[in-house]
Amino acid sequence: MTANLSGRHVIAGIGHTAFGKLPGRDTVSLNVEACRLALADAGVDKSEVDAVFVKVPTSAHQFMFGQKVAEGLGITPRIGGAWDQGGAANITLLSFAIMAIEAGQCEVALVCYADNPRSGNRAVFARPRGDDAVLGWFSTAAGYAMIQRRHMIEYGTPPQAFGAVALASRRHGAGNPHAQLRSALSMDQYLASPWVVDPLRRDDCALVSDGGGAIVVMSAARARAQGVPMPVPVLGFGQGQTSFEVPQRQSLTHTEAARAAHTAFAMAGARPQDVDVAQLYDCFTITVLMTLEDYGFCRKGEVARFVADGAIEHGGRLPINTSGGLLSETGMPGMQLLMEGVRQMRGTARLQVPGAKLCLVSNQGGTMHTHSTLLLGN
Repeated sequence: MTANLSGRHVIAGIGHTAFGKLPGRDTVSLNVEACRLALADAGVDKSEVDAVFVKVPTSAHQFMFGQKVAEGLGITPRIGGAWDQGGAANITLLSFAIMAIEAGQCEVALVCYADNPRSGNRAVFARPRGDDAVLGWFSTAAGYAMIQRRHMIEYGTPPQAFGAVALASRRHGAGNPHAQLRSALSMDQYLASPWVVDPLRRDDCALVSDGGGAIVVMSAARARAQGVPMPVPVLGFGQGQTSFEVPQRQSLTHTEAARAAHTAFAMAGARPQDVDVAQLYDCFTITVLMTLEDYGFCRKGEVARFVADGAIEHGGRLPINTSGGLLSETGMPGMQLLMEGVRQMRGTARLQVPGAKLCLVSNQGGTMHTHSTLLLGN
């Protein structure tokens, strides 16, 4: 079944709001704006939409949120709702949409996400982490700091490897007019940036952002019949997740990205060496390094060499996060990576990778609890 799904469905349209601090905007209005732009990009009227899949806003979970967004759009969907898998939810919802279309449950789906923690409430990112809070474990950053420290201990990963990720995202976001943070970064500046939670520096950490993004999903056959101008085929997708909290894991340096990638590559009939450009979830720089390892681009402990000398920057052997990622474009988790993947496969990206035919997108949620992988073609 999975092999037959490759290329049978497309992302027909993409749309997003402004990113940054957007006072006065609620999560429903941001979702609605992004969806309207995605439908316009696809050349699809909202009357054709019969499914709305929504990622719940991280900063403020709401009851029946999927229905609120559908009502805001003026749509009565056959199927849909809201899903919480952290930052991995966007690709997961895309896969749900594809499976629903394949099963005949819907024909045209919107997948969307919006949040407003920068102008609203960002307390969710700073909350105490269970019983370990008495030992000082507060905030999302603390868990990633623990994982990064373990990687440094096990493999001798130097600070410059994490810096290479920050430099790439910041360089790529610097010229992006939609990016929240448009300033390049030098290695000296990275090494001098203040600590957040040792060994995490400020420039290891994603932005906190308001904003929304959306995609339109349909079968490739329908896209051809309707004359959708720039559909991008979905070649493969996969998931992996753990239920264990960070201190309970057998290993802090391996993630379920390996399982998610194996499923996606098998569906697409592709290998890591076939990937031309990647949009990798960069909530923290350690996430990118471990994802590269778990995806099979390099062996465990060799990622510092893999990312050295601009290898992951535009013009390098594997350009990543070509619109700036979570570290520069916007901290709204995950959807911006899907949209940049679409632009790369359309050939319309600002930092277009010449001749790119296969784009890998990763989404990750929690403290490396959930992972989703997507492969796009052209």
